Amino acid sequence: MRHLAIGLSLLALTACGEKAARDATSDTGNYAMATEAKMEDAAGRTLGAGGAAAPGTATDYVTKAALGDMYEIESSKLALTKAQSPAVKKFAQQMIDDHTATTAKIEATVAQQRLNITPPAALDDRRRGMIANLNGLSGTDFDRTYLDQQTAAHQEALLLHKGFAEGGDNGALKGVAAEIAPKVEHHLAMVKQLDEQGADGTR
Repeated sequence: MRHLAIGLSLLALTACGEKAARDATSDTGNYAMATEAKMEDAAGRTLGAGGAAAPGTATDYVTKAALGDMYEIESSKLALTKAQSPAVKKFAQQMIDDHTATTAKIEATVAQQRLNITPPAALDDRRRGMIANLNGLSGTDFDRTYLDQQTAAHQEALLLHKGFAEGGDNGALKGVAAEIAPKVEHHLAMVKQLDEQGADGTR
């Protein structure tokens, strides 16, 4: 009987140990899932702050496109005077020319469609902060940060224009967005090429 009691006790301890292990595994899995969900939520909020996650209305599109173009023009004007690399300066001049043209195209379409939309006249806080960051830099530090900002800004702009072209609520502006998207995609490819060639002085 004594041996039987010991055997039963060992079985009970083994079962408890297995249950504890299962509980620990479950807790770890739940914690990992919760952590991943928090990270995805934070990423979603970051993208939402950029304002390019969904097509939105014509007003949203015109506002966000105008802010993006203003940032491109202001930051690239800085690059013409502060950048060290001739290739970066050449890229900056093209950004000024191309984004001035897209601004004019969108504004002309808004006028033709007689839409009651007034594009913003000044940058938002986020983009003003980006410009301020560039203002405080020089040499290769400026070039590197400018190109990094250009990469992020064009990724955001590409989502905006593609998104509105596919699901916007105004046909004429959808056509404009579809026309602008490939140009933005080309700009993004140019930035990546400049990075690969070491135009920011990192090679």
